[in-house]
Amino acid sequence: MFGLFKAKPARYFSNEENRRVVAAIQEAEKRTSGEVRVFVEKHCRYVEPLMRAQEIFLSLKMTETVQRNAVLVYVAMKDRQLAIYGDEGIHSKVGDAFWNTEVQKMLQQFNGENYTEGLVQIIYDIGEALVTHFPYDGTTDKNELPDEIVFG
Repeated sequence: MFGLFKAKPARYFSNEENRRVVAAIQEAEKRTSGEVRVFVEKHCRYVEPLMRAQEIFLSLKMTETVQRNAVLVYVAMKDRQLAIYGDEGIHSKVGDAFWNTEVQKMLQQFNGENYTEGLVQIIYDIGEALVTHFPYDGTTDKNELPDEIVFG
């Protein structure tokens, strides 16, 4: 699912905002084998941001998680576009309705210029879905992907 939002100034996140987003990712991943990544860039290369999210998902090798349960939150700030792309493992569990609802929540926050809060909330929600379907197993789970925001 994708949507449009009001643009944020060029410096996307302060150090504190960046820290909050990364902390949300780390907190979400503590209770699941799933992985969450955030990718932020100025412009979307495609008309359809979901296509760009899929391209980035593949380039970041997010399909290589053992249970195919990685999720990418994609944001093109200048183009005011966003998308969420979940790998086949998690997508088969939550379906389009979940992603559509989450995009709408993020759009509401972004349109209120609450970018960090929008990301933190979406990461929390994705984390809850991952916990439900892919709970953490201390004997086999490891952090398969970096937690930092990727800036394109």
